[in-house]
Amino acid sequence: MEEPPLVRQWIMLRTLCARHQGVTVADLAAERAVSERTIRRDLETFRQAGFPLTETTEDHGRKKWLIDATKYQSGLAFAFDEAIALYLARHLVEPLAGTPFWEAIQRAFRKIHATFSDGAMKHVDRFSGMFHHTAIGAGDYSKKTAIIDELMFGIENHRAVFITYRSLRSTEPVSYPIRPYGLVYHRGSLYLVGWAEDHQQVRHWKVDRMEDAKADKVEFPPPEDFNLQDHLAQSFGIFQGDGEVHVKIHFSAEVARYVQESHWHASQKFTLQADGSLIAEFDLDGTEEIKSWVLGFGHYAVVLEPEELREEMLRELKTSASQYGLSTTVEN
Repeated sequence: MEEPPLVRQWIMLRTLCARHQGVTVADLAAERAVSERTIRRDLETFRQAGFPLTETTEDHGRKKWLIDATKYQSGLAFAFDEAIALYLARHLVEPLAGTPFWEAIQRAFRKIHATFSDGAMKHVDRFSGMFHHTAIGAGDYSKKTAIIDELMFGIENHRAVFITYRSLRSTEPVSYPIRPYGLVYHRGSLYLVGWAEDHQQVRHWKVDRMEDAKADKVEFPPPEDFNLQDHLAQSFGIFQGDGEVHVKIHFSAEVARYVQESHWHASQKFTLQADGSLIAEFDLDGTEEIKSWVLGFGHYAVVLEPEELREEMLRELKTSASQYGLSTTVEN
């Protein structure tokens, strides 16, 4: 199957950047499995777009092509193709709009943009059509800039922060002091991890639910034994439990491959069954998030262990069935 033109051109650009001695039209054609005429047409497209393309002639009239780094004045420690790749990835950081990183990220992209000619930039933008980043359920932090600034100030300077927070179950927002330790980006949302003074334990707050935040003058000693990565290592996401739970789930053959394709947790262990189904095992500190995850697979997933989680799943399914007016009687 022939490569789409944009895919071929992107790979060609990387090749032209990587091979500092140049590459021939014949070699490019062989590598991309297309005619030399197609390669020459692509090279002419690059030239007309304004890419710093250079043709060199060796002994016996052999011609080679390369991206001439000396004509690429970026002022940044990036190769030509690296700068293009970073620019194309700009949409991936859009969820950070409103955070202290956003302005700096935008400045970096403007610098990269300024190194290309208008024609080259238009051609680069065509590559962006090859990728799409869905943002279903992602938080919008463009109006949370002031709050995130205060949280970051508190994290960096070990200052207590008074937050005004409306939890899912509360009808009115409540204000109280916390000690902010760090921010976590999880499934399109920002969460603050810190010490809750009133509960005397580490807790998590969703930034979307914060209505105000104000850093205080009161400093707190940074916890020497706290690390965000270690803190979340046993969680199946962002929520934490207070135990040690071994979870075993049976996935039918219809979804087995999908489950195996992704990294869900550091402890995951997959055992493929003879019928194509899959046994997945996890060692967690709680089951709140994995319960929702399993429910998302419908009848293709069945919890085998622990028994307590099986019972919770059964109650959830009975409640769901009753919402649809179905009988919840289960025969043994």
